Amino acid sequence: MRFRTYEAIRRKQRVYNNGGNHLMRYLYLRLGAIALPVLAAALLLDGCMFMHTVTPADTHGGMHGQYDDTAWEVISTTEAPAAIGPYSQAIRVNGTLYLAGQIALDPATGEMVEGGIKQQTQRVMQNLEAVLSEAGYTFDDVVQAQVFLADMDDYRAFNAVYAGYFRESFPARAVVEVARLPRNALVEIMMTAVK
Repeated sequence: MRFRTYEAIRRKQRVYNNGGNHLMRYLYLRLGAIALPVLAAALLLDGCMFMHTVTPADTHGGMHGQYDDTAWEVISTTEAPAAIGPYSQAIRVNGTLYLAGQIALDPATGEMVEGGIKQQTQRVMQNLEAVLSEAGYTFDDVVQAQVFLADMDDYRAFNAVYAGYFRESFPARAVVEVARLPRNALVEIMMTAVK
């Protein structure tokens, strides 16, 4: 691990105080070159979630800046399962909707649906659709999806159900196999939508 002097951090801080948003500068100061790809991608986006300039106090104890609370909104609906942890079903920031990962919980009972990957994927997509709808979005507005499968052998069966929810173009997507999902689910999907 490379140690940085306070003066080196201050030089970088002066450079990045001239533009960009607080989170991106924070990442650069904390992670250095590792965060450059994240910086480049985030600076291409128009919406800035954090409206604050980095101060010396911010570089020594985490992010303590002031946030523009009017720029983001919590989205919640009873038509999708209640959060089973400290998170929101979705957050809208300046027209971009960030949906939390959904697993195949029945919103009425809070229990996992019966069946295999097809039934679970169907329920997950219904849960996501409910959250999208609550915020005034549809699957046509989805620009990115992240999919977590308990078994990559389920990839084809998952795709057969997933594809049926999109009409024209598909969002960007990553699918990975994971060791385990909450409640031993077979699939979890999180999405980002833009209007």
